[in-house]
Amino acid sequence: MIVRILGEGQYDLDEAAMDKLNELDAAVESACQGTDEAVFDAALAALLDGVRSLGTAHPVDAIDSSDLILPGPGSTLAEVSEMLGDEGLIPG
Repeated sequence: MIVRILGEGQYDLDEAAMDKLNELDAAVESACQGTDEAVFDAALAALLDGVRSLGTAHPVDAIDSSDLILPGPGSTLAEVSEMLGDEGLIPG
């Protein structure tokens, strides 16, 4: 699976990583229901760090479409709230 972090690049992740990423995604979704920017920032940072640590950088010269697109670091609570689907940022 190829996951893109906007403004950063793509990462290759295997299906085994998705359970952990779904946990982190649930924390982002929960943080978006509140108004505490610090809680939201920490949850988004944890999700993006999870993608980076569980995945490997996708070759920069490869032109492949992303299976998932996540907001980049520094995204606001409002921006991410607009990106959320019924299943959060990561379906599953």
